Amino acid sequence: MVEKHTIENGKVHIYKRLGSPIWQCSTYLAGKNRRVSTKQDDLQEAKGFAKGWYEDLLSKQEKGEVVKEKTFTEAAKQFEREYEIMTEGERNAKYVADHMARLRNHLVPYFGAKGLSEIKPGLVQKYRMFRLQSPPKADPNRRFKKPSRTTMLHEMVTLRQVLKTAVRHGWLEMVPDLSMPYRKSAKVSHRAWFSPEEYETLYTATRENIKRFAETIQQNELDKKQYLHNLNPKRNKHQEMFAAQLHDLVLFLANTGLRPDEAKCLQFRDVTIVQRKGKKSILEIEVRGKRGVGYCKSTLGAVEPFRRLQERHLERNNPQPTDLVFPHDHKRQFNQILGNLGLKKDRDGNTRTLYSLRHTYISMRLMNGADIYQLAKNCRTSVEMIEKHYASHLKNRIDEDRINVYR
Repeated sequence: MVEKHTIENGKVHIYKRLGSPIWQCSTYLAGKNRRVSTKQDDLQEAKGFAKGWYEDLLSKQEKGEVVKEKTFTEAAKQFEREYEIMTEGERNAKYVADHMARLRNHLVPYFGAKGLSEIKPGLVQKYRMFRLQSPPKADPNRRFKKPSRTTMLHEMVTLRQVLKTAVRHGWLEMVPDLSMPYRKSAKVSHRAWFSPEEYETLYTATRENIKRFAETIQQNELDKKQYLHNLNPKRNKHQEMFAAQLHDLVLFLANTGLRPDEAKCLQFRDVTIVQRKGKKSILEIEVRGKRGVGYCKSTLGAVEPFRRLQERHLERNNPQPTDLVFPHDHKRQFNQILGNLGLKKDRDGNTRTLYSLRHTYISMRLMNGADIYQLAKNCRTSVEMIEKHYASHLKNRIDEDRINVYR
């Protein structure tokens, strides 16, 4: 049971929080609850501190000085100033920009004028309800889109970061409980990936896609009349190149484990083909993504796709080392091929995307007995994340000899 005491005719409360030896004190003055730590573990010293603190507040009130706490807007501005400077080079620029966008578009408009002490679990729950329900005065011609569970989690992360900033500056005593009520913990499910058989089907289809465009170009050259009047040779050549890029992207992601956004930022100067003594070549990649700058060593299967990408790069006008390895967006063509193959969803109904090729890389490395710690470093993630989302569903990670023990 929490120990409590009062002084000044019950106007000042002195108490301890569970598990803490330090006394806290609080009072209600000028329409707001005021709290502060006495930083004392002795009760008499804590009472002396609390009395002096309360009398100081009364003195300020009598002099007409407004005893005003910081608002959420002020804490948000301080967070913005600090975060961009302190995380420079450690966080992806888009990750930082997303924090600022969530503040600007949702959090500051709702919490902005509130005092920091007013942001309690009840108010945070009202915010969730506000975001998840269509506004009563919404435009009937505009479809309301409910934010996803992930979007709401990201907004809570940003809110928590602002409140932590307030705690560091002494504007708030502690961060309130921001956990989601009423819900059980989300089911841990494996990430959508391609089994070895499905992956083979996929890259075979992307390779056949190149041949289809090449055969079209060849047929056009044979049929001069149709070629001259109906067809666009430049467009067909571009489509063949685009299909070839997609094929190499599939092989590259599945043999490096890069995230799609990391591959999108990749420049030719970031990739080196390394010749190893007595072994086949691999790629060493300097990766820039949501975790800042990291490094990756590919499997053997990524080398030939990259060499083809280099050859196409050298065919361009004035090629530069700073040119992007994958300058085009391939999502639409990739999704079309998945739809044609019936591979858009896995057996659990999870939608497959280009990101699924990263999951495929991690799963296949585990199936081949890769060290999970080294794999986590190579993929710029944590061992916990791999154990949680990947290793749990691979049947050959279970050691039969250790399970089927008979005495």
